[in-house]
Amino acid sequence: MRLGCWFGGCDEIRLMNQPISSSKSTNVTWQQGQVSRREKQHLNGHRSVVIWFTGLSGAGKSTLAYAVEKKLHQLQCRSFVLDGDNVRHGLCGDLGFSEADRQENIRRVGEMAKLFAQAGVITLTAFISPYYADRDRVRALLAPGDFVEVYCRCDLEVCEGRDVKGMYRKARMGEIRDFTGVSAPYEAPEHAELVIETGKLPLDECVNQVVQYLQNHGVMAGS
Repeated sequence: MRLGCWFGGCDEIRLMNQPISSSKSTNVTWQQGQVSRREKQHLNGHRSVVIWFTGLSGAGKSTLAYAVEKKLHQLQCRSFVLDGDNVRHGLCGDLGFSEADRQENIRRVGEMAKLFAQAGVITLTAFISPYYADRDRVRALLAPGDFVEVYCRCDLEVCEGRDVKGMYRKARMGEIRDFTGVSAPYEAPEHAELVIETGKLPLDECVNQVVQYLQNHGVMAGS
């Protein structure tokens, strides 16, 4: 199947922005477990990393993340996808799409991805995550080599052509505010570990590029 036929998930589904809480947790202490991350990785048979797929709505982030997850499962790797739409059904369901809410959305996901990494799991995230600073904050949460930024590069015209939900059309008509690529900016990565041409390449080739990267960088058992 050609990648140009993908219909990527769209996490631009809320029209109204909602405020986020400014309160902070107090009187909390980090509890150290008795099983180390190294021991968990040894049990799983591979290293844990966070693979951060970023790109415009419709670029194929979710499609690629789930396809990579399936391939990793076939290779007997423990993995999990944190998807933009799914997270906004629960963990981030109180957030809108203002710049502040986008920042909080990515902050929460970054902290959750860090926990998954400590559990020894290969974590794949599929979020537009349009701002450099937000992605860099997540990178800073993790040790060097634990954050793999994957830029799903796809022309805006191709993304709009895949938009079965009509979100781009609504955004251009002014019915949706703060829509990335139309009425809100997208800051493309300048130093991503991987740049994948999701607007041009078939899905299986894109999957192979991600898996090959993990093998080349010692994530997979026996690499």
